[in-house]
Amino acid sequence: MPDIETARAWYGASDPVHDFDHILRVYRMAEKIALAEGADLEIVRAAALLHDAEGSDPADKVRRALHHYASAEFAAEILAAEGWDAKRIAAVQHCIRAHRFRDTSEPPQTLEAKIIFEADKLDAIGAIGAARVISFSARVPQPVYAPPSQQFIETGNREPDEPYTSYHEYLFKLSKIRERMFTETGRALAIERHRVLSDFFQCLVAEWNGEK
Repeated sequence: MPDIETARAWYGASDPVHDFDHILRVYRMAEKIALAEGADLEIVRAAALLHDAEGSDPADKVRRALHHYASAEFAAEILAAEGWDAKRIAAVQHCIRAHRFRDTSEPPQTLEAKIIFEADKLDAIGAIGAARVISFSARVPQPVYAPPSQQFIETGNREPDEPYTSYHEYLFKLSKIRERMFTETGRALAIERHRVLSDFFQCLVAEWNGEK
């Protein structure tokens, strides 16, 4: 299967949110969950290394929205060249296509896909999650914080000219990640990371408003 040094070449250094450091964290977390849950480690490791290999840069919104499909196709090329059989390639591709929070058209069905989803999403919460979401806002660029409209709070849809801040992303996605875990191991890991991120945003809003 692809090794870590080979995979490093697939990722640029210009995106602090989806760079190779993110890949390494997902790889380590996916291994940890896979070992605890009895998953196929080779499938999990390959999918972790390949899941963002194509088009994940947030500066290109169109490619970013479809990067899981592009990465799955890239994975098939890489693994076929290594001699993987079609069934195992398809298993890795499913993990990659199913790892996105916003696209539920192909939900994780296998244990390995559930683990890749969890490992990727755990990297979006906790202290690392706070750093990543602020980095994402700076790269797009959008503000770190602005009060969300009542419409956004109720529906997830912004009013005209309403920014999409780090806090908006927290409300829309990050605060819900804990509920989307599949495995017992993933759920246990999400509890503390959810608390850390929630505390951070509570403090951010309070300090922004001069309340503390």
